[in-house]
Amino acid sequence: MDGEPVEREALVVTLWFDSGEGTEPYSATVRLRGRRVGSRAMPGRDDTFTHEERVEGVVPGTGPLSVTCWVYGLVPGEWTVTGELVRPGDAVHERRAPGSLKRAAAEPIGPAAWSWRRWRVSGGSSAPLKTRWAMAAPLARIPAVIPGSWPALSGLGILVALSVLVAILAHEQVPVTRSLAVSVLAIGAGLLGAKVWYALLHPGPWRQWIGGWAVDGFLAVGFVVAVAGLVAFRLPIGASLDAAAPGLFFGVAIGRVGCFLTGCCAGRCTRSRWGIWSSDRRVGARRIPTQLLESGAGLLLGIVTLLLVLDHVPTVPGLVFVASFGTYVLVRQFLLRLRAESRRYSWDRGLAPRSAL
Repeated sequence: MDGEPVEREALVVTLWFDSGEGTEPYSATVRLRGRRVGSRAMPGRDDTFTHEERVEGVVPGTGPLSVTCWVYGLVPGEWTVTGELVRPGDAVHERRAPGSLKRAAAEPIGPAAWSWRRWRVSGGSSAPLKTRWAMAAPLARIPAVIPGSWPALSGLGILVALSVLVAILAHEQVPVTRSLAVSVLAIGAGLLGAKVWYALLHPGPWRQWIGGWAVDGFLAVGFVVAVAGLVAFRLPIGASLDAAAPGLFFGVAIGRVGCFLTGCCAGRCTRSRWGIWSSDRRVGARRIPTQLLESGAGLLLGIVTLLLVLDHVPTVPGLVFVASFGTYVLVRQFLLRLRAESRRYSWDRGLAPRSAL
């Protein structure tokens, strides 16, 4: 009906370009220009848009990169979108007056397409794009990202961890029901701690941290609650923690694969051959596979602790858990330095600047 306000929607556009040659990382700007299909010969304010995205830390020699942009507040319908890329060599815009970037030389770039079979990004179709409900825009297709893979694999990791714990307790003839109750309570408290920890380290609007979790918070809060629960149920603390160690690390191994497929905790861009093309949910590039490295470390610790617990080596209760947990903390601190998000230590990451790459 005429006169009724039009509900605005969002457009999700993924473009790609080659990182080029060189030795030093650089920053680039991706510029989108859109026009609504079926608009008038003289388009109005709601018929066009211009959107710019700054991409920091592009590493030359890493091959193709993809950049996913979210443009909100558009009139529903189909839009034709073109893209341009401004590199430092095109114009030294940092030393120019505001607005001079629009006059700088730019190279055209096209839409991106992702192949799971070939595990690579390439040129996609230039057909018009259709808007979508703004709340569902974060679930749009992104190269190398499977929405929902982290909660799915994390849930699977929790089930595996509990199953391994039950099997070990049954093998050691330890009361299963009370130990399982403590584990479930510790996991629930750990999840709450992971959410609060992430929120404290990433202050800002609630939408910024609602989808994030911090494994440090999970481990810290979960450990405290687990020890308190073991004391309350009068269960052996050392032996119970040892029995929980293998399942804990198997869960880490499975959950970190979900991080890799979701695009969180992404590693830095690298030109090394052992880098793997992945995404941080915005920029896709060849990266250090920090999530998979942590997954491998978790799998190795899970196997070693399982063998030690079953063989009763060492004989001091709790030593397996303490040694393995300490090893995991050291490995994690090393991997934190390889992530795209600049940080020094897990406890002061909120003070470190965040980067797109």
